[in-house]
Amino acid sequence: MPPRGPKGYAFNRTRTTYLATDLLIAHTHWSRFRGLMATDSSRFSRGQGLWINPSHGIHTFAMRFPIDAVYLDRERIVIHIEEDLKPWRLAAVRIHAASVLELPTGAVRESLTVVGDQVDISFEERPIHTEAA
Repeated sequence: MPPRGPKGYAFNRTRTTYLATDLLIAHTHWSRFRGLMATDSSRFSRGQGLWINPSHGIHTFAMRFPIDAVYLDRERIVIHIEEDLKPWRLAAVRIHAASVLELPTGAVRESLTVVGDQVDISFEERPIHTEAA
């Protein structure tokens, strides 16, 4: 089960589309280590996400489903993307990454997210953004 706590969103400002509208944060040592381990795929569906902060890289050990991972620098610019990362893998480590968004597989493709995009992350009330069609 993902960590509990306040929920937020991740919005790709460059593409004007949401990466996650139901975003949780993993910010303690334990919650960052555990991440989505032992979570059932039905509990991590479209629109959901886990923001691991701080993080230079992730693993998918003890996970039951693939994910997309979006690496962000301190300004929340996308610096690396891992799509369809399978369970039981060690993902890339990026020294310039400050955090990583874990998303359901397909979220990167659906949102058209690419390296260089600006991502807004907030745990306050979600503002109204006009989404691209």
